[in-house]
Amino acid sequence: MNAATPSRISLAPLHAVLAQLDDFILGKPRETRLALACLLARGHLLIEDVPGVGKTTLAHALAATLGLAFQRVQFTSDMLPADLIGVSIYDRDSHAFRFHAGPVFSQVVLADEINRATPKTQSALLEAMEERQVTLDGETRELPDPFFVIATQNPSSQIGTFPLPESQLDRFLMRITLGYPDVAAERAMLLGEDRREMLRDAKPVISLAELADSQHAVRRVHVAPALVDYVQALCRATREAPDFHNGLSPRAALGLLAAARAWALLAGRDMVIPEDVQAVFAAVATHRLLARASNRPQPELVAKLQAAVAIP
Repeated sequence: MNAATPSRISLAPLHAVLAQLDDFILGKPRETRLALACLLARGHLLIEDVPGVGKTTLAHALAATLGLAFQRVQFTSDMLPADLIGVSIYDRDSHAFRFHAGPVFSQVVLADEINRATPKTQSALLEAMEERQVTLDGETRELPDPFFVIATQNPSSQIGTFPLPESQLDRFLMRITLGYPDVAAERAMLLGEDRREMLRDAKPVISLAELADSQHAVRRVHVAPALVDYVQALCRATREAPDFHNGLSPRAALGLLAAARAWALLAGRDMVIPEDVQAVFAAVATHRLLARASNRPQPELVAKLQAAVAIP
């Protein structure tokens, strides 16, 4: 299939995706837009918040709306890497080992409460997320395309959680929080249809070919040299800031540019403007920047740094 350019694809399917997501997650249009932009940029998404605000519902809704194969994995403290990747079992009839694929061999994988699993199990996702393949018993197996990991985690202050290491946090293109709904959205949810029934009845509003065309189109959104200067200035500011242990990595810089391209595409533009970078910067950067004072992400420090960097 030939890659589409931003000027050739129709944005109607993507707008239909956003509209249906907004029916499931009320009052959070920015968060659902960021989630879709993350997928279009071929990244992975981390959703962190308190229980019960719609983290799992958003993952289910995204898979159902896009019509992608979906697997949910509930991470627990006794979970093993084989529970995620799969295992080879000896078959007596064929006198050979036969591989039984785990849930990671799906197009959308929901790693629910990922920080309740041990670091050993968390690390099983690393190769899959970065290389889009897994290696077991000396054999490498490709994962489906598209491949999108949505991980939810509870705040680290809650009992029974294992903090994600920096190497795994860097694999997530974006981190978002949903927060509590406003009064109007919560009232509409209380008086409306049950979200579980809505998910059972949900139909895809975009084809796999249209989704692939949109992902290809993101790569062709134009980025001017001055815009690259702005991205580099933001990354350099994080590396020089005394507030953080480490600044943004080159992987994060590439991710920031890809996310800005996806945001521009959703806005109907074939070029990135500074406002696109600003719109996605917090989602891309906050989980990667651990404050020296608390050893935790501090969104207010990230916002302060972003405001201090001059816009071209």
